[in-house]
Amino acid sequence: MKPMTRHPGGITSESGTVQYSVVIPVFDEQENLVELYRRLTVVMQGLAASYEIIFVDDGSRDESFHIMKTLHEQDPRLKVVKLSRNFGHHLALTAGLDCARGEAVILMDADLQDQPEEIPKLTGKFCQGYDVVYGIRMNRKEGFVRRIAAYLFLAIMNRVVGSGHFATGGVFRIMSRQVRDELQRCRETSRFVTGLIGWLGFSQSGVEVEHGARFAGRTKYNLWRLIRLLLNTLTSFSYLPLQFASYLGLFIALLSLSLGSYVILRWIFVGIPVAGFTSIIVAILFLGAVQLMVLGLIGEYVGRTYTESQGRPLYVVKEILE
Repeated sequence: MKPMTRHPGGITSESGTVQYSVVIPVFDEQENLVELYRRLTVVMQGLAASYEIIFVDDGSRDESFHIMKTLHEQDPRLKVVKLSRNFGHHLALTAGLDCARGEAVILMDADLQDQPEEIPKLTGKFCQGYDVVYGIRMNRKEGFVRRIAAYLFLAIMNRVVGSGHFATGGVFRIMSRQVRDELQRCRETSRFVTGLIGWLGFSQSGVEVEHGARFAGRTKYNLWRLIRLLLNTLTSFSYLPLQFASYLGLFIALLSLSLGSYVILRWIFVGIPVAGFTSIIVAILFLGAVQLMVLGLIGEYVGRTYTESQGRPLYVVKEILE
C-alpha cells in the first residue's frame, strides 16, 4: 500500500483507502451516543477526508448497542463491534484498533469529555510529521478529588517508568498507521494502551485541547478502578514494586539491628531491663503485615505470568456491524 502523504490541509492516500478511523469504546453510554455521533460527524465531514467511526460496545447493559445499531443503519461509515461481555476500557480500545482501516487512527471516549470539535487541533499537529499527537486537557471539568487522583496517577507513572511520553492523561489522541500496526504486536492481557503507545518510542507531541464536561451519565472510573489501573500498569511496565519490597526488607533489617543493639547496650550499661509483651506483639504484627504486602506484590507478578501463559484471546467479539 502506498503510504499516506501529510500536508497542512490534511492527509492523502491511495484512492479507496480510509484516511481517518475514529475508535470509541462504549460502556453504558446511551444518553451520550446520539449527541456524540452528531457532533463527531459534523467535524469529520469538515475535514474533507474519508473516514470511519468504530464504536466498540464493551458489554453495555443499557440500550447503547441498539442506539449504535440504529446509527449504523443510517450511516454505513459507522461500524459497531459488540464484545461478548465487559472486557474493560483498554481491551475495548484494542478491539477497535484491530478493526481500524484508516491511515491515521483517532482514539477518544464516548462521554464527550473528549470533544469532537478539538479533533482538528490533533490532525493539524499530526500533519506536521509527528507519529502520535495527544490531547493535553485544559480547564478540566471534573471534581477536586478526581483531578487530584488523576494528577497523582500520572505523576507516579511517569516517575516510575521514566519516559516523558509515557502517561499523558486520557486516550484522546491520533496516531499513524505504523504506530497502530506496531501496537497490534503488543498482546499482553494487562493493557494500558497509552502507556504502550509511549513505550513504542515514535515521535510524539501534545496539543492543548479544551476538556468538556460529561454530557450525561456517570464516570466509569471510580477511585477503586483508578487504583486498580495504577497497580496493573506498575506491574506491567516496571519491576519497581519488587525492588521496593527488597529495599523495605533491608530497611527493616537495619532498623531491627539498630533497635536490638540499643536495647542490649541500655541493659548492659544502664541496667534498664528489656520490656516484654507489648513491644514483641507490635513487632510481630508489623513484620507480618510487611510479609503479607511483599507476598501480595510477588503474587501480582506471578498471577500475570500465569494469565499470559494461558494464551486466551484478549477479547471475544459477539457481533460486528459493518
